[in-house]
Amino acid sequence: MASNGSDPHRPDRPVVGLTTYGERAAYGVWNHDTVLLPRTYSDIVFAAGGIPVLLPPRPEAAAAVDRIDALVLSGGPDIDPQRYGAHRHPHTGDARAERDAAEIAMLQRALERDIPVLGVCRGLQMLNVALGGTLVQHLPDAVGHDGHNPTPGVFATTMVDLVPGGRVATAVGTAVAVQCHHHQALDRLADGLVVTARAGDGTVEAVELDARPFVVGVQWHPEQDATDIRLVAALLAATRT
Repeated sequence: MASNGSDPHRPDRPVVGLTTYGERAAYGVWNHDTVLLPRTYSDIVFAAGGIPVLLPPRPEAAAAVDRIDALVLSGGPDIDPQRYGAHRHPHTGDARAERDAAEIAMLQRALERDIPVLGVCRGLQMLNVALGGTLVQHLPDAVGHDGHNPTPGVFATTMVDLVPGGRVATAVGTAVAVQCHHHQALDRLADGLVVTARAGDGTVEAVELDARPFVVGVQWHPEQDATDIRLVAALLAATRT
């Protein structure tokens, strides 16, 4: 479904904070430090009936969480393994310390306010790490293949089985083909998180925070399928309950 029929001019459209990258980028005649996010994130929030707001990767930006209705922890580079007490794997990317700190602060404030949260790929991993869990730093070491990220810059299709009755399954069904691009995954699960989806090789594909109305993370990228807004629509619906 491409649209939920929401009136784009409704004054009560939920405001959704999207965490962003802080990266060196080139565009036009410029090459400098930027705050950026793929447009697909904001497009799917608009399509689902919300208003997206970009949150810069600075801890001070956590104050903005008091003014939004839901938080999306976006995808991106690897989390610093020091955050979960591990030594850096040779395949782990460079740390983005400021972004890590910002997203932990934003998540903490969102949990304090009890607003809906959706973690996407890195966002799933950040949810686990922030709550005390750990990560597999290079998934091919654990599953014996690179099917979750076979080609740099290209999303892979992964079949996922979901636990019936969970928040994610209620939104998208109990079996779904999803778009993935990740070489890390959840290892030790943080207290309070429940696994609600796995890939065929056992990789954790979705978690939900027990006893919270809507705090979920998915290892895939729902924003990559503009024809399916169901998960983001469920996030927005949770702001109204």
